[in-house]
Amino acid sequence: MEHLTRPEGSQPEDFNVTRRGAAGLFFAGYAVAAFSADAAPITTPADGLVIETATIPNGAPTPLPAYVARPARPGHHPAIVVVNEIFGIHDYIKDVCRRFAKLGYVAVAPDFFYRAGVDLPAISDRAALMKVVAQAGDAQVDGDVRATTAWIKAQRFAAPAKIGITGFCWGGAVVWRAAISDPDVRAGVAWYGRLGGILPRAAEVKAPVLGLYGGKDQGIPPTDVAAMRDALKAAGKTGSDLILYPDAEHGFHADYRSSYNEAAAADGWKRALAHFKANGVG
Repeated sequence: MEHLTRPEGSQPEDFNVTRRGAAGLFFAGYAVAAFSADAAPITTPADGLVIETATIPNGAPTPLPAYVARPARPGHHPAIVVVNEIFGIHDYIKDVCRRFAKLGYVAVAPDFFYRAGVDLPAISDRAALMKVVAQAGDAQVDGDVRATTAWIKAQRFAAPAKIGITGFCWGGAVVWRAAISDPDVRAGVAWYGRLGGILPRAAEVKAPVLGLYGGKDQGIPPTDVAAMRDALKAAGKTGSDLILYPDAEHGFHADYRSSYNEAAAADGWKRALAHFKANGVG
């Protein structure tokens, strides 16, 4: 199975979760192209939660589908848009949503690749997978993010002024762009998202972003992380920061991959929660 070390493939207590073995889980709901045979993915129970599929109006002939996990108790809850990796909405992304929901958030994971009409997590051929991903251009994806935050604001169970966004790999870059283009986003957490296209736009970042990166990421060198940190500082973006985990690879939060780094993932998660709360999303 391919060991992904780049954003688009090779070239603890806050979780409130349990661990389960890989037996019986192999490829079961996870991304076929990245699942590690010796992985022990985290699974978060859905008790006390409402799990549903939403259809979000986005101006397309078929509306945007999204996985939603939220507390069952009544109230206006803060919300997090969860942006997937290149593998679509598979069990890892759904579990991240449930982790947030257990902590009192409405978590929404839009299926940004739905227009292709394929079961993306089931694709094992990398070239076929990347062909689907390439069809989702920046403008289209950014529009889907804005449609999602608008939908969240209209829901009776959400706090309309408390919306954040987090994303992994491909989704990390989406977070940075949302912090530039979506006025409804109050804060973002980008997990190892590419920085090349964002660096020249550092001064445009409006919502504070916490970037979490691995020092052994073969696609995002530490020099890019340092350059982005410097660019944000030069632009006066005091609420944003980038953290580098020297011993972590790309995908260090993804517990279904061999790149998973438990210490970096746990520290990053704690920092993510603190960042959201410090910026009014919590």
